[in-house]
Amino acid sequence: NVLKESARIARGKISSLDALNEEQFDAMFIPGGFGAAKNLSTFATEGTDMSVDPGVSKAVKAFHANSKPIGMCCIAPVIAAKLIPGVEVTVGSDQEGTDKWPYAGTAGAINAMGGRHVVTDVNQAHVDQKNKVVTTAAFMCETGIHEIHDGVGEMVKRSHEVIQIDFLSRAEHNNYL
Repeated sequence: NVLKESARIARGKISSLDALNEEQFDAMFIPGGFGAAKNLSTFATEGTDMSVDPGVSKAVKAFHANSKPIGMCCIAPVIAAKLIPGVEVTVGSDQEGTDKWPYAGTAGAINAMGGRHVVTDVNQAHVDQKNKVVTTAAFMCETGIHEIHDGVGEMVKRSHEVIQIDFLSRAEHNNYL
């Protein structure tokens, strides 16, 4: 059971995504890793024919519909490519055959599912301003942990900037400024 394992790892109370109310949050983050490719979706076994866990799908669509930032790293951007038509995401490189980027073929899968892959380095994040999706390559790259840390930090920082811009825009629109 994914919830039990999550609770064990987090050492705390875990709630089902069915209980998620996006109105209570400013942003959503989905970490990557094999769990995103195997438990949150079926990308690991079905590639571009993948399906997305219904709770994850509902949450991503709700945050997107409410113009709230969605941060994703590592393999997780394939979920956005499946659920948000035309979304721009990154998993780093699209050049297959290098030891540094062993999963570069994922970029082609993103494009095949209707997304648009944007090439970035591992320490960078890409922001799709229209869809408010912020992504970084993370462990799609074989590199030092400090570079992965920098990229994930950039994803969080850029997501926070999207939240601030939205807040200021709403405040100005409502004559709060």
